[in-house]
Amino acid sequence: MTDTSRLLHSKRTVRIGRAPDNDIVVKDLMASRHHAELRTTETGEFEVVDLDSSNGTYVNGRAVERCVIGPTDLVGIGQTSFQLEGDRLVERGDAQSGAFTAHDLTVRERHRGEYKTLLDSVSIDLPEKSLVAIVGPSGSGKSTLLRALTGYRPADSGEVLYDGRDLYQQFAELRHRIGLVPQDDILHPQLTVMKALRYAARLRFPQDTDAAERDARVTEVLAELGLSHRADNRITALSGGQRKRVSVALELLTKPALLLLDEPTSGLDPGLDRQVMQMLRGLADGGRRIAVVTHSVANLHMCDRLLVLAPGGRTAYFGPPQYALEFFGHDDWADVFRDFDQYPDRDWAAIYRGSIHHRTYTAGKAEEAASPAADDAAERQSAPAVRPPRPPSWVSQLVTLVRRNFSVIVADRGHVGLLAALPLIMGVLSAAVPAAYGFMAAAQPAGRPLACGPIANVDAQCVLLVLAIGACLTGTANSVRELVQERVIYQRDRATGLSRSAYVVSKVTVLGVITATQGLILAVIGLAGRKLPSAGLVSQPSAVELVLVVVLLAITSMMLGLIISALVRTAEKTMPLLVVSTVAQVMFTGAIFPMFNDTGLAQLSWLSPSRWAVAAQAATIDLTRIGPPADAARPKLADPLWAHTATQWYLDVSVLVGLAVVGVAVVTVMLRRHEPQVMRRR
Repeated sequence: MTDTSRLLHSKRTVRIGRAPDNDIVVKDLMASRHHAELRTTETGEFEVVDLDSSNGTYVNGRAVERCVIGPTDLVGIGQTSFQLEGDRLVERGDAQSGAFTAHDLTVRERHRGEYKTLLDSVSIDLPEKSLVAIVGPSGSGKSTLLRALTGYRPADSGEVLYDGRDLYQQFAELRHRIGLVPQDDILHPQLTVMKALRYAARLRFPQDTDAAERDARVTEVLAELGLSHRADNRITALSGGQRKRVSVALELLTKPALLLLDEPTSGLDPGLDRQVMQMLRGLADGGRRIAVVTHSVANLHMCDRLLVLAPGGRTAYFGPPQYALEFFGHDDWADVFRDFDQYPDRDWAAIYRGSIHHRTYTAGKAEEAASPAADDAAERQSAPAVRPPRPPSWVSQLVTLVRRNFSVIVADRGHVGLLAALPLIMGVLSAAVPAAYGFMAAAQPAGRPLACGPIANVDAQCVLLVLAIGACLTGTANSVRELVQERVIYQRDRATGLSRSAYVVSKVTVLGVITATQGLILAVIGLAGRKLPSAGLVSQPSAVELVLVVVLLAITSMMLGLIISALVRTAEKTMPLLVVSTVAQVMFTGAIFPMFNDTGLAQLSWLSPSRWAVAAQAATIDLTRIGPPADAARPKLADPLWAHTATQWYLDVSVLVGLAVVGVAVVTVMLRRHEPQVMRRR
């Protein structure tokens, strides 16, 4: 135990933080420069006060602004824990020394009205400086166990303890001490290694961490993983093993004590498989606890412990890997997995419970966890965790996310080319519609009696329709894959403290600017050379109103694309929905056939942004008057949303904007489904 204390009776206030001018200096980038103070009250008690820190101050796992503490309370600052010993504040130990155990984890999932057990009373202990492998046939619950160990999907029963503290109850504090590397890469492949890690550092470290401190930590991690010479390479240019190292580097930025990896060697050749396992072995020897889910059994000898899961999520073996094959009575792992398939009714868990391995490596640990010391720790930590009082650096996160989004887009030149070409193509298609009369009624042709009146403009309605199609397709296409293609990145960032609302606003900001620019180009090209009314309903010239509505329709359609992207689980499902949504918007414009007098269909069309956009433009040009005339077979009908009044135009535009705002709210709520479940409980 390291003593970094000051005598409280010699100073009524002791300041704690990362900066050198603090009374107690915490060498941890997760701590703010001036993080908290320990004060002596008038009654002689000790009180910890948070100094508006980025990551919060915790007492027994609960985020606090001000709290009186005693000798049994645990104060968490960054990844460092403190306790009172008399009148001294003493560091309890660094994050690397905290024990990590899981007891009797059971996970059930409801499927077609029945509950299916995915994980059945699994216990695991990760010793200090250890590498633990988790293997088993497909469907044995390996990934489910990993999600339970990290809180992404908490177990229905059982507990996960970090240094005797309940991970699920104290997730807000402990999440920074656990690193998770999922099977899919958690970095944007378009960026260079250095740039990707810098953005990650900005999101994870406190706002008062300067660029030099962040860069120093990034450089340190790259050197530790042997990636210094690849710092300026794009991630797409790296080999599979190097990309996995970059994902590990991201997690090591915050110096987690525990690192969990889900099939990091999947898809790698045997040579890269060994390199990754050697890297993990080195990280474990450096003081970390590491658990890795893997299908590869070639390098299990590098591990300290091996957990074998049988079908049904039951423990078939937990102990040293060198004794595993002997325990199963085979010389090859292929035979072990064959037995799992051929004898599905065999009670593998019961066989293991009767072995010396269970008594040595599982039962003994359970008894140790049930000791009085552990009971005291559990009692001390029993208070339920609460949501931190303030979201960490919302504006800072937003700025970083906006910069990262623009960097990702700009780095992909092919995508930039498509973004530039799409509005040009759609604008040219709009311009191809005949422009004989523009958006005004045609003049009386020579030789026709004046009594006949002006000729109706048959082209204006087609122009509005084509502009609407272009805006809908452009906006929706920009965003329909945006959320689903980086869902794994969002889930990991969210688990480490990312603000959901900052993430959504950043997407709306970046895509909104791009989509608005595209809509402007589309409208200008499509309206160029056409005869327009000299004045609109609320602006002069009328072109301002027409262009503005196209831009708003494109942005609102972009929000529809984000809703689709938040709804689907795979990127492949976005394309069919893109087509369906665009066709639906075209049908609901009201420019193909009148629907305002069709009960049911009319009300359904109100949900379509294109309905209100075309209505606003029709109001501007007075389409009801200049459109095709009535005839005996088909009387002319007046759509009330097309009324040529400023009030109606404002109503149409207001509903269009309102649909966009509702879209932002819907996306924000829908993203919650993709977050770690332990965060949804709070």
